[in-house]
Amino acid sequence: MSNERISSIPPPEQCTVLVTGGAGFIGSSVIRCLVAKGYKSIINVDALTYAGNLITVEKEAAYSGYRFEQADICDEDRMRWIFNHYQPNAVMHLAAESHVDRSIDGPAQFIETNIKGTFNLLELVREASERRESDQSDIRFHHISTDEVYGSLGGEGYFLEDSRYQPNSPYSASKAASDHLVRAWGETFGLNIVVSNCSNNYGPYQYPEKLIPVVIHRALNGERIPVYGKGENVRDWLFVDDHARALELVMRTGTAGRTYNIGGDSEKTNLEVVESICDILDEIQPAASGPHRDLISFVTDRPGHDFRYAIDATRVKSELGWSPSESFSSGLRKTIEWYLDNRAWVESVGGQPAASRRQGLGGAS
Repeated sequence: MSNERISSIPPPEQCTVLVTGGAGFIGSSVIRCLVAKGYKSIINVDALTYAGNLITVEKEAAYSGYRFEQADICDEDRMRWIFNHYQPNAVMHLAAESHVDRSIDGPAQFIETNIKGTFNLLELVREASERRESDQSDIRFHHISTDEVYGSLGGEGYFLEDSRYQPNSPYSASKAASDHLVRAWGETFGLNIVVSNCSNNYGPYQYPEKLIPVVIHRALNGERIPVYGKGENVRDWLFVDDHARALELVMRTGTAGRTYNIGGDSEKTNLEVVESICDILDEIQPAASGPHRDLISFVTDRPGHDFRYAIDATRVKSELGWSPSESFSSGLRKTIEWYLDNRAWVESVGGQPAASRRQGLGGAS
C-alpha cells in the first residue's frame, strides 16, 4: 500500500465487529463463529431481502454482545447512523447479491448493491477513520468476495491472489468492480483493508436456490433434477463453517492491503456433486420409486457458464495457519442430514418456489 495506515485491531473480548449480510448463508456462519470466539460486540446489519432471514441467527441473538440493525448498505444516512452509534473496530462486508442466474435475469440490482453499496461502506469507513484519535486503531475493512472474478480455468492450473481478473457474468463483474474499489481505497486513502476470494460454499442454512439445496429439495420430492449442459463444469467446494473460520482469521490477523484466496481443496464436476447427493440420499432416505440418480435431467446450459474454478489457498494456510476441517464427503453428508432435519426451515424461507423455477435465461422464465 502506498499510503499505509496499518494497525492491529483489539483482541476479540474488546472488539466490535460490524457484519453486513449477517442474516444470510455465509454471514450467519460468520456470526456464529464470532459468538463462539467471544467478541465483545457483533453488529449484524442486513436488509432482510429474499436470502436473509433472522431465523438463521435465532440462537445467536441471545448473545449479550449481539445487536441487529435492519438496513440497506446503499442507504448512506442509515449506515452513517449505525457507524456513529456502534463505532466498530472492524467491518466484515458480506452483504451482496450473489446468485449468478439472478444476475443474468436482472443485473441492475447487482450493480446497485455490490458496487454502490460497497462504495458507501468504504466512504463511511474513511469518514470514521479520519475522526479517530491518533492512539486508536484504524477500522479494519474486510471485503469478502468470490473466485468468479478471475473468470474460467481450463483443465489445469489454479487461481492465485494475483491472477488476472476476467469476470464473465453480471454477478462476477459486479464483485470484481467492488474488489477494485476496496483496493483503490486502501491505496489512495490508506484504509486498513483486506480482501478474500472464496470458492463455492455449501452447508446448513444455504438459501434453497443454489445447486446443493436445490438437488436435495428436488430429490426428496421426487422431482426432476436439472443439470446444466453435460454437468462437466468444475467447482472447488468449501464447507461454510470452514470458510467462516478463515474469514475471522483474515479479518483479525491478515496483513493490511493483502488478498487471501480461500478454497476447500475439493474439486468436483457438477454431475459428481449431484450424483453424490443422490447416493447419500439412497443410503439414508431411499425412495420407493428407485435410485435418486434416475431423476437427473440435463438441461440447456446458462449463458457465460465458466468451465472450471479452482483455488490455490497456500497463502491463507501458510501465513495464517488455516486449513479446512471438512472433506467434501464429510461436509456433504452433514449438509444433507441438516436439510433432512430442517425441512421446515427451507419452507419458512420460501425455498420451494425458488427451488422449482429455472433461472439464468436472461429474463426468460
